[in-house]
Amino acid sequence: MDSGSPPGVAQRDRLAAGRASGRAYDELRPVSFTRDFTEMALGSVLVEMGRTKVLCTASLDERVPPWLRGRGKGWVTAEYSLLPGSTSERTDREAAKGRQSGRTHEIQRLIGRSLRSVCNLIALGERQIVLDCDVLQADGGTRTASVCGAYVALHDAMSRLVKRGDLSVHPLTDACAAVSVGIVDAACLLDLDYREDSSAEVDMNVVMTGSGRFVEVQGTAEGMPFTRSELFELLSLASSGVATLLELQAAALAVPAVG
Repeated sequence: MDSGSPPGVAQRDRLAAGRASGRAYDELRPVSFTRDFTEMALGSVLVEMGRTKVLCTASLDERVPPWLRGRGKGWVTAEYSLLPGSTSERTDREAAKGRQSGRTHEIQRLIGRSLRSVCNLIALGERQIVLDCDVLQADGGTRTASVCGAYVALHDAMSRLVKRGDLSVHPLTDACAAVSVGIVDAACLLDLDYREDSSAEVDMNVVMTGSGRFVEVQGTAEGMPFTRSELFELLSLASSGVATLLELQAAALAVPAVG
């Protein structure tokens, strides 16, 4: 049985120092949010986390899904796709195959759940906002980057609805961000890139709110099962990383949306 004792710090630091990126074990990749990256969507954000780049757009639909009609509340949902040139080998468009993969469905549901967790759907009224997360370049962490960028795009979209008088109050009740963590060569690491993710013994995605609550924890042992103490270490790293991401989101949103 796991004793609950923390992993050896010296070993962790020694292993983390060998990251190909040169980052420390608890260091995020460079992160940026470029708002209004495109002009037509109600909210549009290019999020960059290292070499991973995702375009997140928020579009308004004045109708809700049929099962929500007449219930006096709205809906927030998401679509996700890897664009053909986003990876080293061309990724086929799923539309050409006639169906979406299980991975795509899983990620779309994750993004939608994450954003709905911080949204007052009654305040939104009978409207739907669709977040489209298109991966322009993938180097690990595309789903967590999508959550982070989609939140900023959703915030801008709802701010514009309030500004033009369509909404009386802003429906967002809290912030939301996500980050990946994992165990690579026995070291607990924050924000895995593709090289690290592809060789990780444990891979975990963590979504949290601005108030420090967990929305979702997706963790899987790909090799050696992880211990209770390693789980706590990973959650601690994720909490620290999300806190930084929340600060970066807030800084990006500090300037009011134009239009």
